[in-house]
Amino acid sequence: MIAAAQAGADVVDASIDGMSGLTAQPSLGAVVASLRGTEHDTGIDLSAIGPLNTYWENVRSLYAPFESGQLSGSSDVYQHEIPGGQYTNLLFQSKQLGLTDRWTDIKKKYAEANIILGDIPKVTPSSKVVGDLAQFMVAQDLDASKITEQADTLAFPESVVQYLRGEIGIPPGGFPEPLRSKVLAGRGLEPVEGRP
Repeated sequence: MIAAAQAGADVVDASIDGMSGLTAQPSLGAVVASLRGTEHDTGIDLSAIGPLNTYWENVRSLYAPFESGQLSGSSDVYQHEIPGGQYTNLLFQSKQLGLTDRWTDIKKKYAEANIILGDIPKVTPSSKVVGDLAQFMVAQDLDASKITEQADTLAFPESVVQYLRGEIGIPPGGFPEPLRSKVLAGRGLEPVEGRP
């Protein structure tokens, strides 16, 4: 965030300290303290952040049973490219599906699933589509070649079928072929033309 400010960003996003880190934004207190006395000084009084942080630490403790269990950041994000919010959702879903011990495989398959789907921008809801396909691939022991070969008969997650049909829009690079045609033909579906 500091580099972004130094590069000319007018606004950067940060999170109150007790809610920051991992897949959230960086610590507001750390950003404010780091910029104090510089040309990018935020003008925020650090002592005013303390009571807010205490409040949010206490609120967060109420939600501890719903936390993902993730205890640290992970640099493998540069390999799998799972967005932060999707990372914790996918981790939770993998637990629900009994795939906790296959979490490393799911992260690897996420990167593979993204390529299979056309290397799409991963934002809501497209990041969920990639995650659903990754978990499906792990659970069914599938790779990219099997996905394409068996596309007309595999019981893909509904989100994947909806994506390939065009229900969430058209990806920048177009839909992956022959995957799309095979999935739609195997289900007797027509593609959505134009805006969904």
